[in-house]
Amino acid sequence: MAGMFDLAAFKRIISAAALAGMLAGLLLTAVQQIQVSQLILKAETYEDAASTAAVSQSAHAYSSAENMHHEQDAWQPATGVERTLFTALANISLGVGFGLLLGATICLRGEAGGWRSGLLWGLAGYMVFFVAPSLGLPPEVPGAEAAPLVDRQLWWLMTVIMTAGGLSFLIFARTGKVKILGAVMLGIPHLIGVPQPQVHASTAPVELVHAFIYATAIANAVFWLAFGGLMGFFYKKFA
Repeated sequence: MAGMFDLAAFKRIISAAALAGMLAGLLLTAVQQIQVSQLILKAETYEDAASTAAVSQSAHAYSSAENMHHEQDAWQPATGVERTLFTALANISLGVGFGLLLGATICLRGEAGGWRSGLLWGLAGYMVFFVAPSLGLPPEVPGAEAAPLVDRQLWWLMTVIMTAGGLSFLIFARTGKVKILGAVMLGIPHLIGVPQPQVHASTAPVELVHAFIYATAIANAVFWLAFGGLMGFFYKKFA
């Protein structure tokens, strides 16, 4: 039966997801090193400078310095090769995870795969997981003020679910009423509104913030299209 999930299909999804996720994750890492990473490092210099100035001017300098000391003691990858390796590992893990999700979707729909259909799935993933959430929560450079993390995560999750459901209704539904419902679902998260910080501010210049948003959008587009095409290709190859 088309779309039946059995052991052979499971192995097929795992193999395709592993290869597509690894290659797309490495490609994303390479693109980030060319575009995104340098912007993050620049933003971090502005953030560090602002933190230093705040400590020196604060009436509670000792307490602030202690907080900064504890933050600096927290482990994080060193800038350079170590940071790049951990970024690559995170990107590959992300790619494999999305590969499992996409592979299961293709299997359940009973599709044969192929790189052309994979590109369309990749474009859909780009719209669902990046474009739609970024309309309310654009990528942020270090030093930007933001709403509470839990509020942002809940809004992001709602936006992803609504966008995925809305697009599926618009594309696959056969009745006009369901398609209208899909269009409504696309707008619900943005009508509710994204959580806002108490103060809109950033230590980085506006030009750097805009450059980071554009670079991140390009990097994610490259990732999703490459990932979708590779996933479709390997899924068909392992049939």
